[in-house]
Amino acid sequence: MHTKDTIKQAFIRQFSVEPLIVRSPGRINIIGEHTDYNDGFVLPAAIDKAAYIAISLRNDDEIHLLAHDLNESFSTTISDLKPVGDISWPNYMLGSAAQFLKRGIQLKGFNAVLSSDVPMGAGLSSSAAVECAVVFALNELLGAKLDRITMVQMAQKAEHEYAGVMCGIMDQFASMMGKKDHVIQLDCRTLHYEYKPFKLDGYKILLLNTNVKHSLASSEYNTRRKECTQAVQWIQEHHPEVKALRDADETMLDKYVLPKDALIDKRSRFVVQEINRLLTGCTDLEKGDTKALGAKMFQTHQGLSEMYAVSCKELDWLADQVKNNPAVMGARMMGGGFGGCTINLIKEEAIAPLIQTLQPAYEAAMHLPLTYYIATIENGTEIIA
Repeated sequence: MHTKDTIKQAFIRQFSVEPLIVRSPGRINIIGEHTDYNDGFVLPAAIDKAAYIAISLRNDDEIHLLAHDLNESFSTTISDLKPVGDISWPNYMLGSAAQFLKRGIQLKGFNAVLSSDVPMGAGLSSSAAVECAVVFALNELLGAKLDRITMVQMAQKAEHEYAGVMCGIMDQFASMMGKKDHVIQLDCRTLHYEYKPFKLDGYKILLLNTNVKHSLASSEYNTRRKECTQAVQWIQEHHPEVKALRDADETMLDKYVLPKDALIDKRSRFVVQEINRLLTGCTDLEKGDTKALGAKMFQTHQGLSEMYAVSCKELDWLADQVKNNPAVMGARMMGGGFGGCTINLIKEEAIAPLIQTLQPAYEAAMHLPLTYYIATIENGTEIIA
């Protein structure tokens, strides 16, 4: 049974009314990692794995949430809306609802059932999918008439304020704004975006999941942000017009960052190089030169591993295994790092033999199971019932 039907039935069983059902997808990012909070560019796309929410308004100020996949429920009231400490999933939903109050939009109590087939901890932005689904659904039910960009910003704020992760805008943007068979070239400073056709004739997007989530992820993420900010401050002393690493070039790093701190230089140099890789990668896409784009993905992985130091042995192992495989056009770790997936552009007929070889080898090397997903590029957040 499709997730939509499952949660509709669960909702009616629980609340005895017909719900509105919204689907909001997870995302991949082809290239442009850790560039978003440096005001750079990213190249994400929405995928066919999504969060589904069934929802209806109430006549009081109570909020009743049910996580169908976890068989957990949570209740609160609008007057007591605040982050909860011990379980994380309600925060994505409550944080999204709280954004309406912050905008002076009258919020009503609501019932909601959540289900998602976006794998958690795989770096596919399962939390952004939930936030976008809730904001989109409440916007519809409350008749708030907010545009999609505003809703993206509200979903991002929900992550900042209720989940405590100071994420850039990419995840929510890709989830909300995705377009089938297209990637989004997004300027994270201005939010100017362009859709680029992403037709991979004979190739597929294969995600290999390390099934590991190192506890470093969130603390190191915030450390990287500080390191990048420090580099910008040193450059600003000489170039006040530089507001973020997006405005810097390698000559500036040579002069003002490297002499002060080799580590901060390495971090910021990765970002400057990655922004450039993305822009030239978009030119490759326009020319239909996916081979050149694939080569850049391998370079990105190397940079993330050696310069930005957000990879881990499991991700490096997977990237290494496909580096010399003629059927793999490009591969790299994807997401914040320290676990999650590698993204691979691979010939369709090569997927099965690759998995057959990799699964036992990965298990033997890492003592972990290797799981995989074949992702297709789909539309962003939408009402499906």
